[in-house]
Amino acid sequence: MKTLQPCHLPSALSAILLLICGCTETPYTHRSQLMLMSESDEMQLGVAAYKETLSKARLENDPAVVAVVQRVGERIAHAANKPEYQWQFSVIDDEKTVNAFCLPGGKVAVYTGLFPVVKDEGPLAAVIGHEVAHALARHGAERMSQGTLVQVGGAVLGAAVGTQAPGLSNAAMAAYGLGAQVGVLLPFSRSQESEADHIGMILMAKAGYDPEAALVLWQRMEQSEKGGTPPQWLSTHPSASTRQDQIRGWLPEARQYLVSDPSVTNSPLPPIK
Repeated sequence: MKTLQPCHLPSALSAILLLICGCTETPYTHRSQLMLMSESDEMQLGVAAYKETLSKARLENDPAVVAVVQRVGERIAHAANKPEYQWQFSVIDDEKTVNAFCLPGGKVAVYTGLFPVVKDEGPLAAVIGHEVAHALARHGAERMSQGTLVQVGGAVLGAAVGTQAPGLSNAAMAAYGLGAQVGVLLPFSRSQESEADHIGMILMAKAGYDPEAALVLWQRMEQSEKGGTPPQWLSTHPSASTRQDQIRGWLPEARQYLVSDPSVTNSPLPPIK
């Protein structure tokens, strides 16, 4: 088999992209996605990872804390309209971790460290809406698919450079890895975070929560930040100020989905004991 020459690399990768890009698109934002994994396989990975994570975690047992996460989560899940997902909402007892996640297949966990920052049900709905949006948009599978493509590109480049200039192969591969990480993977991750904010606002509105609570959430998150943070271009997440600017821009659209439901409140969250 003839080895690809360096000048053929862009066209080869373009051909791969043409074959596999655009096969799916995200809900609401309608962005074309690169997807190399079936949804059923992705869901199986999510279930396995969720079980393993919970098996190593200390779960919160306070009924009031668990109930509010489940109540808000179930409303967001209903708005997501993904009945094939077996939604599950857990609370992990870890006051030092200000975080939450949703694995493929609708497996959600919220850390108790979020409660003092979030404070109310509306911002909690913004958190859960954001995490559910990641699963709904299949961001995990998309990121794995892009990682696979980067690996393929690296292998092709390594073979091509190794043939033309064996002494430069390691240096070229190192440069490619750095370029892919900073130039592709991290910005792509930031775009997913922004998209999850966007879709999450729509989901929380459909669940009856005022989407402006997403803005309140990130104002409180910014106030709670301690110590320095990496430059935005070297981070997997947009800065809190960037998120606030984006959320302001999406508010008019999200409000169009707002459902009036008297049973939905912005009550204070129960204290963590």
